[in-house]
Amino acid sequence: MTYYSRLAQRVSEVGALCVGIDPHPGVLQAWGVTEDAAGAERVALGTVEALAGKVAAFKPQSAFFEQWGSAGIAVLERCLAAIRETGAMAILDVKRGDIGSTMSAYAQAYLGDGPLAADAITVSPYLGFGALAPALDLAEANGRGVYVLARTSNPEGTDIQLGQTVSGTGIAQSLVDAAADRNRMSGQNAIGLVIGGTHQTIGLDLGSYSGSILIPGIGTQGGTISGLATNFPPTEALLLPSVSREVLTAGPDPANLRAATDRVLVG
Repeated sequence: MTYYSRLAQRVSEVGALCVGIDPHPGVLQAWGVTEDAAGAERVALGTVEALAGKVAAFKPQSAFFEQWGSAGIAVLERCLAAIRETGAMAILDVKRGDIGSTMSAYAQAYLGDGPLAADAITVSPYLGFGALAPALDLAEANGRGVYVLARTSNPEGTDIQLGQTVSGTGIAQSLVDAAADRNRMSGQNAIGLVIGGTHQTIGLDLGSYSGSILIPGIGTQGGTISGLATNFPPTEALLLPSVSREVLTAGPDPANLRAATDRVLVG
């Protein structure tokens, strides 16, 4: 099965929500755990166990594990394994982007068969969409997905992402169009987009795009599930809103984590 078909099946079973696993200091403090790799593991595995049957995907943020060196990377490996065991999709938020052999190495690390392999990863296209080819090729070959940063949730990105290219097309729109073209050619819809849920209007034409859209910014950043109908025009794309702190800070009690997830879903 392709990444898109597996994600669509999971969404049909449990609904469309992704929970980010971002064990930053505020979350570690809320859980009453130590600020180290062991504390990050308690948060990561506790969240996966509590919400395994309630969400379509988990999105570990790699940086919050990398900061603890090899111990943190080992925790990330165990987190990804735990996600796979639940049947949920594992979207690794790494935002990698480079050229040539370096991009190929990133692709092998996360979209190959190693211990850091995920169902999908986030990538940065600002060395050029074409530079992402090693990741796009491997994702399609292995039934995985790639989410290209297009219109992110942070306000600082607006000037660049809605700026004009030489051809007169906005940068973010050019990425949407490139992803749409790639999905049409492959027939897999493996190339997803990252579009924040915090904007009053996304400023993009999604009419030609088919695939999945990862929508960060739900919860603490101000985005809401109910607001998606206003922020996103009618589209055939599969929308996957993502929440992190709004849920994570409700831990460590599993019942509280599940209750927080329910509040997000009706918000």
